[in-house]
Amino acid sequence: MNIGAWMCGVLVVPFAIIGLLFGVFKERATKFVAGFNMFSEKEQAMYDRAAISRDIRNQCFVWSAVMLIGTFLSYFFTAYMAIPTFIIWCFLFFKDVHIDAYKAFEKYLKK
Repeated sequence: MNIGAWMCGVLVVPFAIIGLLFGVFKERATKFVAGFNMFSEKEQAMYDRAAISRDIRNQCFVWSAVMLIGTFLSYFFTAYMAIPTFIIWCFLFFKDVHIDAYKAFEKYLKK
């Protein structure tokens, strides 16, 4: 097995496990969300915890699928297929990163 397949394949399982944990524990898993766990209980009550958990679950499953596809492409074609896989993953990851926690969770405010 080549290094590209290993680099992608190693990340499939952790992303899938995190997605499963957020799927199973639902709202209770939001205490593990960076930034959200820093809010006070009163502030956290203003946000839709189920939607936060659901979005993180879906993100982790998408990341796992991207890495799984990258693993197969790297294994069957060339190890260099890991490069575009990580570029795609970086794009998916950084499009949802915010410096300000309030800005990051503003779409989850209860109406």
